[in-house]
Amino acid sequence: MLTLTPIRLFVAVLILGTASCVLAQSADLDGIAHVALRVADLEKSRQFYETLGFEKAFEFSEAGKATELFMKINDRQFIELYPRTQDSQPLGLMHVCYQVHDIESLRNAYVKKGLNPPEAKKFRAGNLLFVLHDPEGQVVEYTQYLPGSLHDKDRGKHLGEHRLSTRLQAAVSPAKDVGVEQAFYIDKLGFKPTAPDRNRLRLPGDSRDELGLVPQPSPAQIIFSVEQEKTTLESLKQRGLDPKAEGGNVTVNDPDGNVVLLRAVHKHAKL
Repeated sequence: MLTLTPIRLFVAVLILGTASCVLAQSADLDGIAHVALRVADLEKSRQFYETLGFEKAFEFSEAGKATELFMKINDRQFIELYPRTQDSQPLGLMHVCYQVHDIESLRNAYVKKGLNPPEAKKFRAGNLLFVLHDPEGQVVEYTQYLPGSLHDKDRGKHLGEHRLSTRLQAAVSPAKDVGVEQAFYIDKLGFKPTAPDRNRLRLPGDSRDELGLVPQPSPAQIIFSVEQEKTTLESLKQRGLDPKAEGGNVTVNDPDGNVVLLRAVHKHAKL
């Protein structure tokens, strides 16, 4: 029988501790948690996304005025709407937020890559969160959903039966220099280009969600998966919208000019 002397015990603990640190470093993401949009008219934007079948799950307000709406796609994906409070604020995509199951593990992985992520903190909705900034100053947000958060308490609720889609598949962000942004997401954050289009980057992990990059002044896009192009097109028309169809995709613009693209796919990834 092997007796653990103090030295052997110390070595064993050191090995286990080192292995634990290695395991606690993963840049994998669970998928897109939300896209945040700054909008000119909060009520018009809410009505537009409700027309697509998405319900408001909850909101934040100050002095009796809504400051943020959470439109629900499924139990883990949302569209966040923020009203413009100053004329100088640009409309459109503010940021994409990515879900992780272990936010501290992600931070460790980013530190190893030479990044300097701040400490994750619990924010107003009750989830852990930290942000980075890409080379153009755009916010890149990460969240870990926690038990008891507003998102957790809303599980199984506000899942509109008339949703045109139940999955947010990708977000497309305009960039001043697509090449610089590509290098950051690939080299620093571990995203993978999808051949042959290097402007479509797949998130690290198994979600198969994507981030697209397009040169400014192209509009931002939010891409949803749907079962069929034809039925989606007809449904949008019946709801009083003016969609366009091409190549298996259906597009419609939101009140601020962002493109909502509904992409016909054969299978949905598991949510």
